[in-house]
Amino acid sequence: MKVHNFSAGPGILPADVLKQAAEACINFDNMNLSLLEISHRSKNYEAVMDESRNIIKELFEVGDDYEVLYLGGGASLQFAMVPLNLLSENGTAGYVNTGVWATKAIKEAKMLGNINVLASSEDKKFTYIPKNYEIPAGLDYIHLTSNNTIYGTQIKEFTQTNVPLVCDMSSDIFSRKVNAKDFTLIYAGAQKNMGPAGSTMVMVKKDALGKTGRKLLSMLDYQVHIKGGSMYNTPPVFPIYVTLLTLKWLKANGGIAWIEKINQQKADLLYNEIDRNSLFYGTVNKEDRSYMNVCFLMNKPEMEAEFDKFWKAANISGIRGHRDVGGYRASLYNALPLESVKVLVDVMQDFEKKFA
Repeated sequence: MKVHNFSAGPGILPADVLKQAAEACINFDNMNLSLLEISHRSKNYEAVMDESRNIIKELFEVGDDYEVLYLGGGASLQFAMVPLNLLSENGTAGYVNTGVWATKAIKEAKMLGNINVLASSEDKKFTYIPKNYEIPAGLDYIHLTSNNTIYGTQIKEFTQTNVPLVCDMSSDIFSRKVNAKDFTLIYAGAQKNMGPAGSTMVMVKKDALGKTGRKLLSMLDYQVHIKGGSMYNTPPVFPIYVTLLTLKWLKANGGIAWIEKINQQKADLLYNEIDRNSLFYGTVNKEDRSYMNVCFLMNKPEMEAEFDKFWKAANISGIRGHRDVGGYRASLYNALPLESVKVLVDVMQDFEKKFA
């Protein structure tokens, strides 16, 4: 029986992608060998890596002035690699604090140089996105987090500035159209909207590198990984392959324009029900609501156990909220079908009819 998977991450993957990935574990590229046991230096796998990097640039509509890397360590490693590679020893970077992951990025960056927190929504428990904050002159870069999985907020319009922009897009990458050329660096852990856990994508403008005056360890130097074609060391071969399959699935179905419309439909359907239903309410400012992670609470928390029975009986999985927020969180990543959201809405309506 179908399970409706609203997991916040690792998140749902397309069914066709899972089938192809499973086959590759047995017989990859008609080699009669598993993808898990061939050399990453083989021509067959090098083709995977090349296509994986090229399709990122194609979907983002950028040219050869950008380079795409697949690295390990998750987005959390990028909290350190970004300032190491972009923050000069005597320079200052600006950060906007919109949640747990932005807070962690700030903590790591402060160990490496001067950090100016330009704005924060911590004063209201990260229930909104700061806007119209002052940007001082002379910053090496500004760091943003486009979508906040734990609190359910999302930047709808990005800062317009001449300062280089860096963005952690881990949880909403390729879910909507963005002008990637506005950014000097974009990074994302793959496990929420691109593929499985174990791979992190970094897209960086090449002319921004090598200007900090720092001496870097090889594994922490973007230029080393660029020179090595993302294979300075053995890459996470299987996660990158599944990411490629996921991106090809996205492209084949109509690309970002196609999925953005569906994601809007999913978010509108669920938020409209939350606003209509007398037993539930949203947790963040309406104008800043995430289209990827929908957070909501019950007006009568003592009824949560009863509601849990309802959604579990409908084969819904993964909607319990993060411990910092409580309640419920439905993650509407690209591979989640609209049908699953309709099932959740039906459950909410049935629950209201019985208990309101």
